[in-house]
Amino acid sequence: MTNPTHTRLFADPKDIELLILDVDGVLTDGSININDDGSETKRFHVRDGYAMKMWMNAGLKLAIITGKSGEALKHRSRALGIDDSMLIQGSRDKSASLDAIMGLTATVESKIALMGDDWPDLPAITRVGYPMCPADAEAEVRDVCAWTATRNGGHGAVREAIAHVMGAMGIYQPPD
Repeated sequence: MTNPTHTRLFADPKDIELLILDVDGVLTDGSININDDGSETKRFHVRDGYAMKMWMNAGLKLAIITGKSGEALKHRSRALGIDDSMLIQGSRDKSASLDAIMGLTATVESKIALMGDDWPDLPAITRVGYPMCPADAEAEVRDVCAWTATRNGGHGAVREAIAHVMGAMGIYQPPD
């Protein structure tokens, strides 16, 4: 849903060229599963992955910036066809990571949508043209977003966001 309390002017979602996603709390539900051997596992929603592939198949750019690092995300992103250069793990400064992705893709801030959910996302999310978040994002994040999903992170929020933006572009066609 659109944020009626914002005071900032946001880009029109139909003009978005690049979608950047956070992982924990956006692509996952934010839970951390640690096995007895200390390894970490993540749970991803298959519908989010389908929508991400649909986004890229439409010729649109997609990147991931996350503060954590792990092999599970690397495997998932490769399975979806996301180039390794568009995956930044272990980001300590998401604003600097945003700069790196912008340089790599030659995309300006006003043409970027970013979906985040927590305080570490704020330095980057407040810079982009179309900030978005899952329904269960922190209040401070929801307050600065142009659009908030009705679904929680890890439960289809990314699919909902992609349908929203592609719908604004006139290129989202849900299956019959």
